[in-house]
Amino acid sequence: MLVVPVLLTSMDFSVLYLAIPVITADLAPTSSQMLWILDIYGFVLAGLLITMGNLGDRFGRRKILLIGAVVFGAASVLAAFSTSPEMLIAARALMGLGGATLMPSTLSLIRNMFEDPGERAKAIGVWTAAFAGGGALGPVAGGALLNFFDWGSVFLINVPFLIGLLIAAPILVPEFRNPSSARFDIAGAALSMAAVLPIVYAAKHAAEITGWDVKSSISLAAGAVFAALFFVRQRSATDPLVDTTLFKSRRFVGALVAVTLGIMVLLGPNMYLAQYLQLALGFSPLGAALWMIPMTIAAMAGSMLAPQLRGWVGTASAMSIGFVAAATGLGVIAFTPAVDGLSIIVGGGVVLGAGVTTVMTLATDAIVAAAPPDRAGAASAIQETGSEFGGALGIALMGSIGATVYKTSLDLPADVPAIAEESFASAREVSRSLPEEVGNALFENAAEAFTSGLSVAATAGSVVMLALAVVVPVLMRGESTDAESTSVRADSNSYAKESHS
Repeated sequence: MLVVPVLLTSMDFSVLYLAIPVITADLAPTSSQMLWILDIYGFVLAGLLITMGNLGDRFGRRKILLIGAVVFGAASVLAAFSTSPEMLIAARALMGLGGATLMPSTLSLIRNMFEDPGERAKAIGVWTAAFAGGGALGPVAGGALLNFFDWGSVFLINVPFLIGLLIAAPILVPEFRNPSSARFDIAGAALSMAAVLPIVYAAKHAAEITGWDVKSSISLAAGAVFAALFFVRQRSATDPLVDTTLFKSRRFVGALVAVTLGIMVLLGPNMYLAQYLQLALGFSPLGAALWMIPMTIAAMAGSMLAPQLRGWVGTASAMSIGFVAAATGLGVIAFTPAVDGLSIIVGGGVVLGAGVTTVMTLATDAIVAAAPPDRAGAASAIQETGSEFGGALGIALMGSIGATVYKTSLDLPADVPAIAEESFASAREVSRSLPEEVGNALFENAAEAFTSGLSVAATAGSVVMLALAVVVPVLMRGESTDAESTSVRADSNSYAKESHS
């Protein structure tokens, strides 16, 4: 039951991309409006995660989950029947609001429902598998729906699942909350949003322009200032949104680094793999999505098997194995040729996916276990915020690396339009308008330049994974075990559980 919200939230990050052409034809958004249609969901979700996680701790995780499901469902209907770009942007913002309640609520409920560390790790493995599966299912489901229905169907697909959740969750999911008499930290909530939003915007803007400019720098600096103010506020607040003492734990910090950089290295190459399948190998968007399924299956398997691997070799060693596997997958991808590289892309992606989700499952479990049950929502929100940062950073950094290598590697003939230098997609379009011999030469040149960028980005990611294979296990060792860490917090005695059927 708890995998439904995370599946839908993950799907919604990817399902929209295939609908962009038909949305553009129907609503005629400007380029700026189109970017906001794509990005506003992630902005709002990232900015509200910490606040919503804390509200779940206070007022009930199940209650916040169900309220979020109603908001997400209503916003999905509004998005499906939008008649203007502005209306669709507003609907996507509301979907982000709903999504911000779903992610930390489900993870904190798992933290409270599964007190045994082994059982909790298995549940988090299923949760991670649902997140990975949703990301791959989005393009496949979107492509299938758009073959038979209009673009609104990619939003309406959420509604039946959410109705089922609203009916079943009050029966099957118990309520957990921390009845606190302290006032909600409104100033802290505002500072958390003021910190997160500019940083996420800086990364996304850098990805859009495939570089770094003054706007990104100012946005990042503003976010850093507000982040510092947020942590100062949390250290002095009577009932803070975030327990800053968690960051004194090497185990917690190591797990958070693993989540953030793991997502960064997974999503960055994914952007390249999808482009390679479509532009270099000529697959349709739906065909490319189908070829990404083996990677998703491997990712789901890695998350499901991670607890067993931990039982055999321990958390630190299991995470190290996951990092090495991810580095190996990226190393394989680095050797992708300009053409006929399908087996390398799929094979490397399978190993990469399994390795990263092994790390993600164990790191997520370590993060939620580090906090007492009454603050599980806040800890879950930190994990989700790390994931958002990692995803945005991965796309920005990998995109910048690839674009730089592409432009420096491309040997453009004098009579070819300069727009071909902008991207592989641009070069492919230009090649179709040129005489066959010149067009083929341009396409081959651009494919070589693109795969050179892919190789450099994958190699950089592989180096990061190998470094983490050493650093993170060192941080994860030397503190209390998972089982011990859940029982040493004295304030857990004040935790209150309410169960309703």
